[in-house]
Amino acid sequence: MEIADLPIATSHRANLLAAGYSSLAALSAASPPRLARDLSIEVHEAEEILKVAVGANKSKGADGPSTSSVLKGAQNAWDMLSDEQSRRHINTGSADLNNILGGGIHCKEVTEIVTGLINTSSLIQVVSQESVKLNWGMLYTILNANSDEDFTTKDLTFVRIQLAINVQIPVEYGGLGGKAVYIDTEGSFMVERVYQIAEGCISDILEYFPHCHDKAPAGQEKLKPESFLADIYYFRICSYTEQIAVINYLEKFLGEHKDVRIVIIDSVTFHFRQDFDDMALRTRVLSGLSLKLMKLSKAYNLAVVLLNQVTTKFTEGSFQLTLALGDSWSHSCTNRLILYWNGNERYGYLDKSPSLPVASAPYAVTIKGVRDAVNSNSKRVRFLVMPSCVNWVLVLEQ
Repeated sequence: MEIADLPIATSHRANLLAAGYSSLAALSAASPPRLARDLSIEVHEAEEILKVAVGANKSKGADGPSTSSVLKGAQNAWDMLSDEQSRRHINTGSADLNNILGGGIHCKEVTEIVTGLINTSSLIQVVSQESVKLNWGMLYTILNANSDEDFTTKDLTFVRIQLAINVQIPVEYGGLGGKAVYIDTEGSFMVERVYQIAEGCISDILEYFPHCHDKAPAGQEKLKPESFLADIYYFRICSYTEQIAVINYLEKFLGEHKDVRIVIIDSVTFHFRQDFDDMALRTRVLSGLSLKLMKLSKAYNLAVVLLNQVTTKFTEGSFQLTLALGDSWSHSCTNRLILYWNGNERYGYLDKSPSLPVASAPYAVTIKGVRDAVNSNSKRVRFLVMPSCVNWVLVLEQ
């Protein structure tokens, strides 16, 4: 039995999920005063809820993991290495981005893609003045200087939809032949754009495999934009409570749709930045969600992609660029890819990975979607820490 199935009032179930109680074990471990405080209810009501939870927990036999269950789940290092070497990747659409990511977006891992409008030439002009402090007006000018396009609404739209399309490339054409779950918290999902990118993907497949598709009628049948759109499961989220509920529901959904190979949350930050006033509670809820997503990625052999944003914080008399949702959330993903502008060129920067070095690569956005930059031999870009100005500073390597 799950939290959503407990025989208690619907409002109490919703409040439990919103407060971060995602399992019966977590709920049973809470004290009545703490539960009453978290749900804004009376202590005697909290006691009744705990009685129901403890009873359901015992009937389920979930008093805690037994020694045998822990040992049963053990895995030796050789099996882990073999698993990593055989792990599949999802093509980003750009060979250069694939290279710095170790082949593409990794299955069984959580990858965070961070976006923020950063113009490196403007930043270089500021940081070259040594210990110059940034005020809000300067920061706003830097972030918007020389930008003819809306990076967030255009580039990120292509990237996230490209992954939802590329995961469906049939196995006979080098893909995973899977399906996608798309959780939209901002309402920015555009079906017309999905159709357009699907057409571009099909066009590339037919170009790169001019004869293969003639011999694979089953695969050819899948090479239609309608088939790609039909294999994207879309969830529209309007509040953080809905977001928590959908993520808790994912385990059941994935159990019924075992061919799903990617879960995209666009964006994970939106409602938690808008509606949450209790930062400590927000941190706890987000921690529980990130752990659940990591567990799902490994259990169902799929990639989880979280879209995040860059924000600013005022520290020691200056504004600094930092990840939205705070420092605690920054440790919740396995890999982090930062997308940014370098002059008039788009770049992706691998900021975090357990096995790959930090690296950057150019990419392009075309009518077909994400592709290689026309000039892939552009100057490499690296990030430096400049405490006196901003957390992330882009500097050109000569």
